[in-house]
Amino acid sequence: MDTLTRTPADQARRLVGHRYRLADHYEVGREKIREFARALQDSHPAHRSELAAAELGFDAVIAPATFATLPWMRVQEEVLRTQLYDYDLGQVLQSDQLLEFARPLVAGDVLTADVYFQSFRQVRDLDLLTTKNVLTDRHGVPVQSGTTTLVARAGGVGSDLAELVDGIIMSGLGTADRKGRYADSTGTLLPISGDAIAVTPLGRRPRTACTAGDLAPGDQLPTRPVRLTRGDLANFAGVTGDANPIHFSDAVAAAAGLPAVVAHGMLTMGLGAGYLTDWLGDPAALTKYGVRFAGTLPVGTEAPSSVEFGGTVKSVDHRQRTATIALTAIGNGRKLFSRATAVVALR
Repeated sequence: MDTLTRTPADQARRLVGHRYRLADHYEVGREKIREFARALQDSHPAHRSELAAAELGFDAVIAPATFATLPWMRVQEEVLRTQLYDYDLGQVLQSDQLLEFARPLVAGDVLTADVYFQSFRQVRDLDLLTTKNVLTDRHGVPVQSGTTTLVARAGGVGSDLAELVDGIIMSGLGTADRKGRYADSTGTLLPISGDAIAVTPLGRRPRTACTAGDLAPGDQLPTRPVRLTRGDLANFAGVTGDANPIHFSDAVAAAAGLPAVVAHGMLTMGLGAGYLTDWLGDPAALTKYGVRFAGTLPVGTEAPSSVEFGGTVKSVDHRQRTATIALTAIGNGRKLFSRATAVVALR
């Protein structure tokens, strides 16, 4: 362990410019795809049926667009356990997420996960660390990437909150556990060299319900309401392995300054992706999807919370047969996304 490190910010700052690879591969499972689709309330048959996937040109069931959250959660867990162990998990959130797709993930994919630490800065009392995660398939082809900004309170948290988190967080992920296991965990992330690999769409012909000629700037997508309960949050946490206690503990949420337990950012982002692919009729039509989160969605114990998704066509490229969609998500009357856009391929 680096005894010269004095603050969590020092740990984050020293990572900039470094690159690591998860030592073990990630294998995409058929049943895990089905579990993830259920957690996102995504009913497209290609996430469950090989026949439906074959109609879209794939030989195995297709994962929802944000399925890469699962291998990236493994990378993030190892980073927090071996490199950023002084940060409190209850205070780490995502502010931005940009996903780029060469193709969707499918059952049977064997993936290598790399993480590139791009920048670190401090804004008032916040530490912001930006990383780029790249997934490469067994043939060495980069298939998806995700650029993420993680936000944490500078200087850590008070001892009362830290003790509260450590008392209820999943076994092995408490602060003392992470520090104690640091020496045994360094082999899980392997240093690598080279710049981040670009992800380029592979040129598949989409099977979307609409064509580029059907759309014009300013067109409105039909809105779609989604309800979320504490059970939905618990299910998503279990499927993804997200152990952050602000998603299940009212005491930790209150101590962190939140009005109640809040929905995962990647849950609301995943629901937004499902809203888009449901409208498109083709879950493989997304080529880029980015969200800047504006706020959290509290979910109480007595009644479900609601999110209404909507969208507007910002532009259409008839030569490339793509469209850019501006997405909105209103949760309990408040904006959840300050900015959200998606580039979709059209037939």
